[in-house]
Amino acid sequence: MNFRCIVAPVALLLAVSCSGSSDSSSPATPSTKPAAATADEVASTTATTPTSTTAAATTAVERAVDTSDWTVTASVQQVLISDATPGASISLTPLDADPGAPDLMVAADENGFALFRNVGGRVAVYPTDDPSEESTDVVEVLATTDHPEQTFYDDQTIEPGFGYIATRDGTTLSATVTLPGPVDAGPYPTVVEYSGYAPSNPGDTTFAQLFNGLGFAYVGVNIRGSGCSGGAYGYFEAVQTTDGYDVVEAIAAQPWVQHGHVGMVGISYPGISQLFVAQTQPPHLAAITPLSVLDDSYRATLYPGGILNTGFAVAWSSERQASAKPYGQEWTVEQAKDDPICADNQRQRGQNQDLVGLTTANPFYDPTLGDPITPATFVDEINVPVFIAGAWQDEQTGGHFATMLDQFTSAPRVYASLVNGMHTESLASVGIFPRFVEFLHLYVARKAPDLGGAGVIVPILTSEISGVSLSLPERRSLGGDFDTALAAFEAEPSIEVLFEEGAAEGTAPGSPAPRFVAAFDKWPVPSVEEFWELAADGTMTTATIPASGEVSYTADPSAVAEVTVAEDANEWAADVVYDWQVNPAGTAAVFTSEPVERDLVAIGSGVVALTLAADATDTDVEVTLSEIRPDGSEVYVQSGWLRASHRAEVPPLGGFRPIHSHLEADAEPLTPGESTVMRVELFPFAHAFRAGSRLRLTVDAPGGNRVVWAFDTISDGETVTITTGGEASWLGLRIVEGVEVPPTYPACGSLRGQPCRPAS
Repeated sequence: MNFRCIVAPVALLLAVSCSGSSDSSSPATPSTKPAAATADEVASTTATTPTSTTAAATTAVERAVDTSDWTVTASVQQVLISDATPGASISLTPLDADPGAPDLMVAADENGFALFRNVGGRVAVYPTDDPSEESTDVVEVLATTDHPEQTFYDDQTIEPGFGYIATRDGTTLSATVTLPGPVDAGPYPTVVEYSGYAPSNPGDTTFAQLFNGLGFAYVGVNIRGSGCSGGAYGYFEAVQTTDGYDVVEAIAAQPWVQHGHVGMVGISYPGISQLFVAQTQPPHLAAITPLSVLDDSYRATLYPGGILNTGFAVAWSSERQASAKPYGQEWTVEQAKDDPICADNQRQRGQNQDLVGLTTANPFYDPTLGDPITPATFVDEINVPVFIAGAWQDEQTGGHFATMLDQFTSAPRVYASLVNGMHTESLASVGIFPRFVEFLHLYVARKAPDLGGAGVIVPILTSEISGVSLSLPERRSLGGDFDTALAAFEAEPSIEVLFEEGAAEGTAPGSPAPRFVAAFDKWPVPSVEEFWELAADGTMTTATIPASGEVSYTADPSAVAEVTVAEDANEWAADVVYDWQVNPAGTAAVFTSEPVERDLVAIGSGVVALTLAADATDTDVEVTLSEIRPDGSEVYVQSGWLRASHRAEVPPLGGFRPIHSHLEADAEPLTPGESTVMRVELFPFAHAFRAGSRLRLTVDAPGGNRVVWAFDTISDGETVTITTGGEASWLGLRIVEGVEVPPTYPACGSLRGQPCRPAS
């Protein structure tokens, strides 16, 4: 789902939509389309490629080998063949690989392009029907650390309006620059949004106006293979990451950029892209602000618990494939009429990755594929200040991102705002947005925060997303000068946990505002592990249960419909009503505690240990934690998922939070009728269980508890039996002491992202 298009009415200064027009009188409006130019004139219209560089900095344009038949261009972990005969078979031989390494073979598409991915070192490329030495081209593939010299960026001229940025392999990326005022009134602090959505669309000034309104120049750049950018599209390939490095460095070198450094901004896709770009450590990157991101593409979103997420992940991949096709983004059709660069850049799209095919073809975790697209494996390389925010019940990316917060070990400062709610919370919550603005002012603009612009923006932003207009909350003063403000900001706790978003005093139920906030100096938040044993009578207790018993259910994924909202309703609206259904009898194992005697504040991942048997060789398990209030209402808290055959952990049974390998080599089917132990992670969350409430744990087949998400489950009516008592099965939570909880309960249905229903 494209956040940008959904919130396009947040034009802030003008009324603009995704396909709308802009007011040319505004200084923040992009310039008109560029004059017609040939592809060969790109360097003179947008950038100048250096004529000589060191070997490490040589651009792939200069590495290209022209023959009478084709051009071979070395890129970052890729080799591109252009101008080949359509349909011609082309082979690549790795020359630096171990002896016997197989050749790779592709066929040129209808436009004469062929692309070899995931290659390195010296390679030989030749037609398979004529592998003679005379017809063989040898090139050196670029590594991710083969960065151009500074002159490559200094020589590029990027002006306000629509244009292109050249990357190290000669690919041009479409970009739109909007300034908060005239060029001669600059320079301006500058932020960059980089994604495969449509940030460079000159007809959509939504986010440009947001950041211009905060005093920042804004640059929206389309990832290669999207929009009017050249190249072929893939999901965070290495070349996209180094493209991001080139984008940051080229923009930072412009005279209208203050301090010679830029920040990165964006929510969801452009939030995730910041993590990938920042790992390359661009020298002139000031800070990043990744909002609503994921920590692990496989475990967090694509295959939570090893179960394919068809509700969001597959749909999102399919949408990205469609939008990356030639003219797959509607605005490019009009742009290309007067822009031959845009038109020419559509020609390589035949080499786009099949994202859906890759996803469905890899049901197990493959480190060679998964590690490079898993931020948790590389965020320790990010060396700039980070502001990260997101929601536990995020209906898109999933809310698992918090598990990597302690892994930003090279970042000088990491600030996190964590909240219950939906995908939009990280930007639209009035408990987060002011802190986000302060961070940008301090670490990108390098000035004492001024929330005047935010005061204008917040009522419009909250109104357009939630339907409720909220004012900027009163903030403490950080001091009048930069040094004082920075010291005050850095002295505050880095982790803020926002509780009961949607139930703030004095606001309409469901408004994007928290009821109370707790601050901490580290993550994971210091806590005490508490455990509830599951009992055969459907209870769970903190006391020891010596006797064993069993509880069985039928794993029927069709028994409960997915959580839905009314047709055409906005799941981000304050007044949204969820249809959250109760499992029919026999289709779930349900365990409920006695009323808790004190307020219990749980923060972080939970764990559910199950001694489980089935009358099948495999089953999919969903565990859901909810709160049963004294008034008889039930509030959703969080879920977790696991395919039984994926139960192997890394390390085995190590640590409070279970981490599963999901490797095919570790997969182990069930022996029908034989019990085995498996631990399921409850995705991280923060929730206050008040004294008098009861905790409820529901175990069933996947589905019915998470809006938008759905699963390609293998469960098909098998009987699942859980052994209880004798510490066989239990729930574990991290309980944080010292958090002051308001005594009254939020109204049922008011908490964002947390449906409420009468308890059964």
